Amino acid sequence: MKKSLTMIVACLVLTTVSVRPVAASSNAEKEVRFAGKVKSGIEKVGSGRDTRIEVKLRDKTRLKGHVSEIGETDFVVTDAKTGASNRVAYANVAQVKGNNLSTGAKIAIGVGIGAGITILVVLLIIANSD
Repeated sequence: MKKSLTMIVACLVLTTVSVRPVAASSNAEKEVRFAGKVKSGIEKVGSGRDTRIEVKLRDKTRLKGHVSEIGETDFVVTDAKTGASNRVAYANVAQVKGNNLSTGAKIAIGVGIGAGITILVVLLIIANSD
């Protein structure tokens, strides 16, 4: 019984893992793709005083505040304490952290937690029935 359960769980794990082919690309292409991801991430967070964000730039500078403006090639981070605004090009960003999760992300997290608990309970029931 335990062997078949192990095989079922292994098959489920293997089918949920997505495999993507690796394509060779230049650093410039990678940077353009990353800048596009940063831009879409900033657009998802949105702008306004409620959009708390922390940006780490390639030169190790850190900016904290809210997004006050979103443009095609850059965005503006305004410090909540000082009111100072910094225009940041998407290409200069190394990392972005925002505390605003979209509704879809919140739902996905909830579903993931629920699925994990369900699997754990099923495994415990099966283990105790032996």
